[in-house]
Amino acid sequence: MCSILGLAGDHDIASTLIESLKKMEYRGYDSVGVAIKDKSDILVKKGVGKVNVVNHDLSMDKMSGFTGIGHTRWATHGKVTKENAHPHMCNTNSVGVVHNGIIENYVELRKDLENNHGITFKSSTDTEVIPNLLQIYFERLHDVKKAIMATVKKLKGHYAFVALFKTGELAGVKNHEPLILGVGRTDLLLTSDVVGLPDDISSAIYLENNQFVIIKERKHKIFDFEGNVAQFVVKTIPKNYQNVTKESHKYFTEKEIFEQPETILVAGNDEEHLDKIADLIHNSDYVYVTGSGTSYNIAVIAKYLFSRFAGKKVEHVMASEAKYSSQYLIPNSTLFAISQSGESADVLEAVSIGKKKNFKIISMINSENSSLARESVFSIGLNCGPEIGVAATKSFTSQMAILYKIVNKLCDGCIDVNFKVISEAYASILSDVSEIQKLVKDIKDIQNLFVIGRGIHYPIAKEAALKIKEITYIHSEGIAAGELKHGPLALMDGSAYVLVINPDDDSYVDNISTVNEIKSRDAKVIGVSNKPDANYDYWIPIPTVDPALYPLVEIVSLQLIAYYLAVERGIDPDYPKNLAKSVTVK
Repeated sequence: MCSILGLAGDHDIASTLIESLKKMEYRGYDSVGVAIKDKSDILVKKGVGKVNVVNHDLSMDKMSGFTGIGHTRWATHGKVTKENAHPHMCNTNSVGVVHNGIIENYVELRKDLENNHGITFKSSTDTEVIPNLLQIYFERLHDVKKAIMATVKKLKGHYAFVALFKTGELAGVKNHEPLILGVGRTDLLLTSDVVGLPDDISSAIYLENNQFVIIKERKHKIFDFEGNVAQFVVKTIPKNYQNVTKESHKYFTEKEIFEQPETILVAGNDEEHLDKIADLIHNSDYVYVTGSGTSYNIAVIAKYLFSRFAGKKVEHVMASEAKYSSQYLIPNSTLFAISQSGESADVLEAVSIGKKKNFKIISMINSENSSLARESVFSIGLNCGPEIGVAATKSFTSQMAILYKIVNKLCDGCIDVNFKVISEAYASILSDVSEIQKLVKDIKDIQNLFVIGRGIHYPIAKEAALKIKEITYIHSEGIAAGELKHGPLALMDGSAYVLVINPDDDSYVDNISTVNEIKSRDAKVIGVSNKPDANYDYWIPIPTVDPALYPLVEIVSLQLIAYYLAVERGIDPDYPKNLAKSVTVK
């Protein structure tokens, strides 16, 4: 969730730290801070707000020093305050720490540090126990490596942290949360995401679980938690993950929606891995598909596609619920795990549960070096480039495209899917957004919006409702259209707005009947369809395509509705309140 950075260079590094924090702000933007070692001390500046605002107030980028750490926060323990912002310092101001994850036993550790070591805590975070433990052990053992080994033995939970020592060492520790070491010509940078790497760093080492790295005088050594020297591989960072900008767009969310005519053409372009994944699914008696948020909606879509077109029964499992139903999961099955980042804590926990049941793990990810990719027998990449906007857009359509490709392999090409046609359909929708802009001006002040669809359009309705609630803060619900009369119809009156996903396929006639029921209660209807209807108060047209492919097409108009509605309501769609892009804590 949070972004963590540590940088050692041969120059004043504050401005580089700030630029990297700006790139990584989508991982957390409640507060920001840096700590930099000057000639004799560690100096700290931090505050509440986004990087640009806090930097403007505090001039963090003007600090002097060659080694430092930085952080943008997504609050887990403690409110959003300056005191709770990272970095956190030990009582002697000799060790500073930035942290991502959760220390599960921090209450116990805090009491021990207060009662037996006289430590005074300045924040209400779990993080603050880490620098104080490091300082106590360093004073006792006079060795950074031994201090880290002693500290990690005390900590419980999933975490990654970077520590800055007054003696000049920089250390990074990984335990189930992402941590990467970027290796440049003059700089070494620790980061929780390759997006944070400066443009001149194109090589990286992905630390494994239970490893730590110590950087001194711009040289690094990697160890496991037992103190043994660890082997590592230096990998090249994909060029499309460097120098990520909004280009001519106002927001990353807009840019990423408008990139979809291109990204849909390259999704899952690895025939060898597609074949292997399709073979595993074909030869498995039981297949479970899991994900969280948008990726869970993809899991539900997978059930519809695999059963309808490939005759393959699969079950979708919400990743965060996997441990509560693990007793019903059949051993020796295949688990298809879906995650844009490949670092989602809930998904990784579902994978861990699956491995205990001897599941074969396959995955769909957007980062080939992610934790999920490394846990998988085979993984397939989205290839859509970094997605900075918190609300998933291009990753969703890329995930769906890969599902269609896998299904087509299972059913010997039973779906006439031409992604060039889909790309052209996207371009057509994006070339004229005037009807959507008119719509959002009319509905910008509504409090509730219902989104309905039938069959495979039901998970699309769920995804559309998720996008709307994420970035517009309007309460929205995705509902199976046939269920309207079993409860939600009680909410239909002159103040209600219902968005119906209604392409001309086998769900069309039933949906028109539902629209009539809604209209008879005076509710307003927004139709997303390739056919107009007199009962629509608003019609958002979509291109006509093969009926099996409408889910791929209709979602783009729904993303645009959410995006323009956010902008019309004066909300920054890139940084919705209380949310972060990569949910790496449970």
